[in-house]
Amino acid sequence: MQEAIAKAAALIEAMGYIKKFRGKIVVVKLGGSVLDNPDLQKKILTDIAFMATVGIRPVIVHGGGKAITRAMDNAGIEVQWVKGRRYTDKRTLAIAEHTLVNEINIPICETLNELGNTATGMHTLGSCVLFAEPLRLEAEDGRKLDLGLVGKMTEVNGHILKTLCENGTIPVIAPVAQGKKGGKLNVNADTAAGMVAAALNAEKLVMVSDTHGVRSDINDPDSRVSSLDEEKIKNMVESEVIGGAMLPKIEACVTALDAGVKKAHIIDGRIGHSLLLEIYTDEGVGTQILR
Repeated sequence: MQEAIAKAAALIEAMGYIKKFRGKIVVVKLGGSVLDNPDLQKKILTDIAFMATVGIRPVIVHGGGKAITRAMDNAGIEVQWVKGRRYTDKRTLAIAEHTLVNEINIPICETLNELGNTATGMHTLGSCVLFAEPLRLEAEDGRKLDLGLVGKMTEVNGHILKTLCENGTIPVIAPVAQGKKGGKLNVNADTAAGMVAAALNAEKLVMVSDTHGVRSDINDPDSRVSSLDEEKIKNMVESEVIGGAMLPKIEACVTALDAGVKKAHIIDGRIGHSLLLEIYTDEGVGTQILR
């Protein structure tokens, strides 16, 4: 009886949020263990299917760095890194595109369709909504560093994405972009998610990863910060509390917020129903980021 009462209370708590977010776009970026563990992936996609069922309009952007590295290892190609970024030649891009589309994007769409939704893949082997220009990094001596076919996001075709959402379709976006001067470019999935949320004027951006939000002490799992604003973020970046793989996630959240997205979240996809808990409960389970 107590368990049933608790479930009823949870539904009542969620009701207000369901009403509030009905018809609103929520961009969900999937990365980390969620993409490598079929059970975790099925659970988080079930959460997304629930969101769609109660009226939210989800848009998914996914990564796939670990899968690409495995595919390159299997092909006997050694990964080359330039200032922490993967150098991408034509062969590497072909492997990345194949992996992202066939091993990640298509299975995500298939799972969502099996759960009763309609999902469609948005990528460079079909309909692409991401556009970019070649990314060049600057060395300490001022030289421009060539990253090959790595792109800097410049534009998102928000019209197509909004039309799909209005028709009840869940767009699933792979992080390979069309180059502005032709060709294809590998882009950062976190950055892409931030720009997608900005282009759609989404209600929320949720970054799903292996990190239980932002920590005030990177070595202390219990130091999660439940809420941040841009001033606090600036201080944490300057003091190097925020860095490494967390930095592009934070930058993506700020990009979205600056464009009018109301709230961004960073959550741990390994926690059961973390996506629903962050959206439909008062306390949440990750870090929320506000303007």
